Amino acid sequence: MKIVIDSNRLIVSLIKESTTREILFNNYFEFYAPSFIKSEIFKYNEEITKKVEENEDNFDLLLNLIFKHITIIPNNKYQAQEFLKKSIKKGKPKFI
Repeated sequence: MKIVIDSNRLIVSLIKESTTREILFNNYFEFYAPSFIKSEIFKYNEEITKKVEENEDNFDLLLNLIFKHITIIPNNKYQAQEFLKKSIKKGKPKFI
């Protein structure tokens, strides 16, 4: 199943062990996100790390592991409407 992930859901998965985090590591799903999702995470990095249940090293490791499960669509190739239209035709993406 193809899923376009929202930065808010990704942030929640970083803050605590949750169903969202579990789903992110499930190989049944294919996750996609625009490249600005990384800037969103880094924009709120300080606030996120204050709330995280892990130490900073574990947080960085978790962040890297999560991003290995997400296909990042580069800004120069990303056009929301076109990407979504193609995704819908190919596999009806779900938003979480």
